[in-house]
Amino acid sequence: MSVKTRRTAEGAAVATPDTTAPIAPTAPTSGPISREELQLASRNHALPLEMLNWPITPVGMHYLLVHFDVPHIDPVSWRLNIGGLVDHPHEYTLHDLQHRERRTYAVTMECAGNGRSRMDPRPMSQPWDQGGVGTAEWTGTPLAPLLLDAGVSPDAVELVFTGTDRGIQGGVEQQYARSLSVADAMSDDVLLAYEVNGQALPPQHGFPVRLLVPGWYGMTSVKWLRSIEAIDHGFDGYQQLGSYRYSQSADDPGEPVQRIKVRSLMAPPGIPDFFTRQRTVDAGPVQLSGRAWSGNGTIETVEICVDGVWEQAQLRAPAGPYAWRGWTFTWIATPGTHELACRATDSTGGTQPDAPEWNYQGMGNNDVQRMTVTVRE
Repeated sequence: MSVKTRRTAEGAAVATPDTTAPIAPTAPTSGPISREELQLASRNHALPLEMLNWPITPVGMHYLLVHFDVPHIDPVSWRLNIGGLVDHPHEYTLHDLQHRERRTYAVTMECAGNGRSRMDPRPMSQPWDQGGVGTAEWTGTPLAPLLLDAGVSPDAVELVFTGTDRGIQGGVEQQYARSLSVADAMSDDVLLAYEVNGQALPPQHGFPVRLLVPGWYGMTSVKWLRSIEAIDHGFDGYQQLGSYRYSQSADDPGEPVQRIKVRSLMAPPGIPDFFTRQRTVDAGPVQLSGRAWSGNGTIETVEICVDGVWEQAQLRAPAGPYAWRGWTFTWIATPGTHELACRATDSTGGTQPDAPEWNYQGMGNNDVQRMTVTVRE
């Protein structure tokens, strides 16, 4: 694998993948879950789907993905540097940010790899089933005023957000870093968040400060933020070009993963079998419920399918403009085994596909959720 080295505005050398020779993740497989995937699954965790009954996800139940290690950061000595192609480079303390304008948004965040394990062949990475999602109330200060204070140069094309966490991926040693266009970064809803659900960010969720970009898949909201650099070219770091792409092969650069696709999930009804999680309910009226969301528009409809017949669910008001929308449906359950499914449609006309739309890295799977339920008399 080849890499190239560039230097930041501060003169630091950064190794990045040579984009003329794309770096392939481990090849997809139809085999059993590997020890490496199990190790990732034991470090990270999903939202238990019964937690869809909560409009705001408790912090400990919110999905979690940590790429490298959770860094230990002293909040007193921590600094955020804004530099590169700006007129006024600046360094901020946590205290500085906490005493600027303060906003709180309820935001649904989803991992781009959610549903990866349901693809066949299965891309080898964090083996998400369906629970790589959560909705929390994030508090912080808007990013745009800080960028205006810094005076981003008209020559700047993108802003690179770099975290404190460091590791090796795709054969490249790196700080975790992602970029946004200047226009996207200047959006009024982008925050530098320092609280979640009314408390300081816990270490695993980016303490002391993380980026928060509503509507985009979770990898965009860089945790343990340490610097923001304005650059005059497209960022060529691994997390931007070597990962998070809708590619069809190891050599296909694909399109970038950005906004969250429309999706709906149902809270499993009844009671579960411990091992298989197979559901059992009693005959009669059963209240089905769940949540639907999209990073591209508002949720317009949710449909529920019972044994191949689709009907519309009742929608509730969303927890906020960037948060999922609750829905309910009354099912008159009759004895026997039944298949339930749900799908959402957003204001752009986007709807969920019946089957996963396969790609090499297992990104953006928003296929229709289906579950089998046994109804007892």
